[in-house]
Amino acid sequence: METGINLFCYGGAEELCIEKQIELMLQNGFGHTFVMSDNPELSGSLVDKVKRAGIVFDTLHAPFTGINNMWKTGIEGDGTLSRLIEAVNKCADYEIPVAIVHLSSGRPAPLISDAGNIRFEKLMEHARKKNVTLAFENQRFIANLASVMEQFSDAGFCWDVGHEGCFTKGKRFMPLFGDRLTAVHIHDNHHLPDEDEHLIPYDGITDYEMVAKYLADYSFTGTVMLEVFRSESDKYNHTAPEEYYRRAGEAALKIASTVEKFKNK
Repeated sequence: METGINLFCYGGAEELCIEKQIELMLQNGFGHTFVMSDNPELSGSLVDKVKRAGIVFDTLHAPFTGINNMWKTGIEGDGTLSRLIEAVNKCADYEIPVAIVHLSSGRPAPLISDAGNIRFEKLMEHARKKNVTLAFENQRFIANLASVMEQFSDAGFCWDVGHEGCFTKGKRFMPLFGDRLTAVHIHDNHHLPDEDEHLIPYDGITDYEMVAKYLADYSFTGTVMLEVFRSESDKYNHTAPEEYYRRAGEAALKIASTVEKFKNK
């Protein structure tokens, strides 16, 4: 299996330039990546540099600020829809096949509504026209995700392993949506409520044997994609970029190897 890691995981461009990120990614076996679609560093030039280095963009992550407004009447929701449509447009412009989309943020969850259903229908229609797949990510609640997955048979699922640990401890999303699995976001935490630490795998308490078995059971052939951020924890305050990427690469390879082990049983 291939492994990947998000751009700017160590810090902003002022801390680690894109050229150095590419160098460390390649040194540690990362051939795939993604980035937030509203990252101010995202440009055609950046995408070209990454692609010329032989690194594949699997996805773009659509913005999630104000995502709850998608379910509410009013101009705020229309503005959020416009930002999501722009993320789809960037996928099409940069030839990136998948956009990752959140459906809610925080607590309580927004109520499922006609306004939300209409907006997500518009988003799905636009994505189809642009030949972009939307993969909806698990957050704190099942209902919004289940509603969209039931409404749109061509919607994909992005399994965020870290979110499952700290947002919905005890609830398992793969048995519900694993047959729609399109992408994964893999990171660790200590499963404390709402403490999304985005640690390198095996630095928290997530059971990666279980993670690998789910990926094998649902015949996942995509990228073992890490979504890690040094800034989300003080654990890596004194970790040099070379060491950070080395540890991340070893963790990703270990997960990929464990998936293959289960597939071959």
